[in-house]
This record gives sequence, C-alpha cells and structure tokens, in this order.
Amino acid sequence: MKSPIAVPASTVSRNALVVLAVVAGGAALYWLRDILTPLAMAIFLLIMIDGVKRAIERRTPLPHRFAGAAALILVVLGFFASIAIIINGAAGFFSEASGVTANIGPRIDQILADVSRLFGVATPPTAMDLINGIDLRGYLTQMAFQVQGIASGAFFVLIYLGFLLASQAGFRKKIVGMFPERTSRSEAVEVFGRVRSGVEGYLWIQAVTGVMICAVAWGLMKAVGLQNAEFWTFVIFIVGFIPILGGAISGLAPPLFALVQFDSYGPALILLVGLQAILFIVGNWIQPRMQGDNQNIDPVVVLLSLALWGHLWGVIGMFLSTPLAVMAMAILAEFKGSRWVAVLLSGDGEPYAEPRGAKAETPDPKGRGGRSQKPVSDSP
Repeated sequence: MKSPIAVPASTVSRNALVVLAVVAGGAALYWLRDILTPLAMAIFLLIMIDGVKRAIERRTPLPHRFAGAAALILVVLGFFASIAIIINGAAGFFSEASGVTANIGPRIDQILADVSRLFGVATPPTAMDLINGIDLRGYLTQMAFQVQGIASGAFFVLIYLGFLLASQAGFRKKIVGMFPERTSRSEAVEVFGRVRSGVEGYLWIQAVTGVMICAVAWGLMKAVGLQNAEFWTFVIFIVGFIPILGGAISGLAPPLFALVQFDSYGPALILLVGLQAILFIVGNWIQPRMQGDNQNIDPVVVLLSLALWGHLWGVIGMFLSTPLAVMAMAILAEFKGSRWVAVLLSGDGEPYAEPRGAKAETPDPKGRGGRSQKPVSDSP
C-alpha cells in the first residue's frame, strides 16, 4: 500500500496561520465597516478623479494646473448629484405614482387570478393575503434608515476625500522612503499602475455599456408610456455597476412595475423582451470585446466577490466588489507564495494583463511573479 504524502509541519503551521489571518481580517472588515466603507468610497473617488484629470489633460486644451481642479469638481458634483437623484427621485416616484397606487390592489388580484388559472389553482390568493404576510412597517423603517445612512455616509466620504487629496502631495516622497532601491520602487509603482488601470477600466466599461443600456431602456419605457421613466433609467445606470445582480434588477424591475400600471400584459412583455435582449447583447458581445485583458477575472470569482463584499459591507461592498477583486489579484500576483491565488482569480491563468505584443515575461530572481523588463527611473 502506498504511503500518504508527508506534509512538513512548517507548511501546516503556515497554512493554519493564513486561515486564521483571513478569518480575523474578515471579522475586522465587518466590525469596522462603518469606518472603512466611507474610506473605500473616498479612495474609489480619488482614483476616478485621477483618471478624469488625465483624460482632461489628454483631450482638452485646459492647462495642466487646472485639470486637477476641474476633475475634482466634476467627480464631486456627479457624486452628490447621484445621491440627490436617488433621494429626490425615490420620493417623487412614490408621490407621483398615485394612480398606480390606487390600482395596485385590484391589479395584483387580477394578475394572481390569471396566474392561478394558468396553473389550475381553484382558489387564488389575494393581494391582502400577500401583504398580511409581509412586515411592511419593518421594511419601511429599514428603508428610512438606509436613506439616512446614505446621507451621513456621503458626508464622511467627502471628509475622507478631502484628507486624501491633501495627503497626495507627499505620496511620492513616501514611495521613495518605503522603497529606497529603484528596482523595488519600480515594482511598487507597477503594481499601483496595474490596480489603477483595472479600476479605471472597470469604471469606463460599465459607464459606456450602462449608457447604451439606458438609452434603449428609456426609449422602450417612453414608447409604452411607463411612469417615471427617467427615474428608472437612472436606477438602471447605477445598479449596472453591481455585477450580476445589477442586470437582474435592470431587466425585471420596470416590467414588474408595468404589470401594475397597465391593465394589459403587452407593455410589460415589451419591456421584458426588450430589456433582456439589450442586456444579453451587451453582456455577451459588447462588454467582453471592450474588456479584453483589462479585467482578467474569472466569472466565478466575480460572483463570490459580490457575495462576500455584499455580506461584509452591504450595498457599498457590492459596488466595490469587482474593483476590490482586481486589486487583490494584482497584489497577490507579486509574491511567490501567493501567486497561485492570483492565478486562480484570473480568467485565463495569467494575472498580469500585459498589452498585446508585449515581450515575454522573465523570471524574477527575488521570487516574485515574472514581469516584462522595463527601464527603471529614479522617480516613482
């Protein structure tokens, strides 16, 4: 009988320490979520500001010294405009839909009766039967706390962002102090560039594809006469940044509301087919072509990251799940002991998203993952 493979005690101890560190880190992320989520959003906005700044410098005649201020103003105004649209749009959505609210009970009864008849159910349930089984007051209270949390969270995000912008001036000196050798400094800057490129690419792709989906969705909703089409369009654009779950909300929420608003099933069917068609085309053809090697993340990892960060940080974690997965893969790929994890996270087994036509990677004598040889400069 073949003897089992002997595992060194040092390997067992190291793996046990890694597991304990991961569990402890997850617990810390959960218990400190009220502090860390505004900071994470502020860092996310800081990366957005930097990307918008460089885009302004490349594509506009605006002087270099004004590009940063213009980018800051655009991103901050967009951030607060989004919050204002969410709060005011939700309030207007419930107040202006009075006609739908008056018809919601009988319409749901009719839908339940039609569905029950389709499946041969003799006694269909009524809307009141469903409502009685739901803690409506609890859901409304929870929603009120969520709105309050968005307002207070936005205030702390702005504070964190201000301090991060103020500390940017000393970032270069800190890099030089932490990595006095030019080789290690170049490697650190390379990792940061890879993380920044992944986050900016994710934002750009989701924004462009979101505009495509919203344009078609707005046209369909206006064509069938759905109320509050602008509010639904904005909701579709925002939830598009949540992987997997955002597509489900975009494709199902407007048709479900159309079922209640209209007396026939035609408008809801048009919205369902049209939205599912555009989501399928964008998700399977347009988005993969735009992504290329920029988001080399396995789809299973995207799903697990969504579940993990959504459980730890709620809605904010869902928005940041894919950028955080990109960051984790870029950092883990730098070290020999953790590079195998980055390989598992990647979509094609290559954690480094090198441009097409780049030189082949060469082994790194320091034990890190291979990388293309590049000239090293004194500046970070």
